[in-house]
Amino acid sequence: MKIARFSHNDAITYGIVDGSELVVLAGDPLFAGFETTGARVPVTDVALLAPVIPRSKVVAVGRNYRDHAAELGNDVPAEPLLFLKPNTSVIGPGDAIVRPPQSSDTQYEGELAIVIGRIAKNVRAEDALDVVFGYTIANDVTARDLQRSDGQWARAKGFDTFCPIGPAIETEFDLAQGSLTTRLNGEVVQEAPLSDMIFDVPTIIAHVSAAFTLLPGDVILTGTPAGVGPFQAGDTVEVEIPGIGLLRNTVRDA
Repeated sequence: MKIARFSHNDAITYGIVDGSELVVLAGDPLFAGFETTGARVPVTDVALLAPVIPRSKVVAVGRNYRDHAAELGNDVPAEPLLFLKPNTSVIGPGDAIVRPPQSSDTQYEGELAIVIGRIAKNVRAEDALDVVFGYTIANDVTARDLQRSDGQWARAKGFDTFCPIGPAIETEFDLAQGSLTTRLNGEVVQEAPLSDMIFDVPTIIAHVSAAFTLLPGDVILTGTPAGVGPFQAGDTVEVEIPGIGLLRNTVRDA
């Protein structure tokens, strides 16, 4: 089941994707469940938004694909390498990624994103999927030059618009069969099965929840495969995961 968050008639609403229509939900399904209003809205009549706005945090995992670690000259970490992105960095499908004047090397990083469904602390890996609401797609936009010069990643990863998420949350995604493709202006630049992750989803959730209490709506980014690279104003970046959808964003300068 795919869950979308959308704007229609000046109201922000949630709905279940049913072909070319959205079955309107009575409230945020993370808290109100899947009660419907009986209304249906054509997808073409709405503006899709980021399917979730994290209540407290976006937690991200760095260097979780061997080839990506290697392309940047980094060692593979012994355990998941964590960093945070502020929820003010989140934008939705179709929104513009804004390249800040502080950076001359802003890069895409297509990723699978986990949406947490309930409060979770010290979750065991074998129980980790029980706290997952669903999965969506993210672009962990990075100011690579600032990442190098700052020596830590908060600014480089945290600018406004640096966390596109969407287009919907899939609650029944098959991780074992998943794959990710990123395109820059229609050209494939990243392509990998999700099984190439060094640390799998249960391991990531267990590790993250040992450090931070996870809240409903929190998002975890699971790392990016090889092929990251820069984009410029006027470019279009697409990240696709079959079974979830396609996240498309344009780029402009501030």
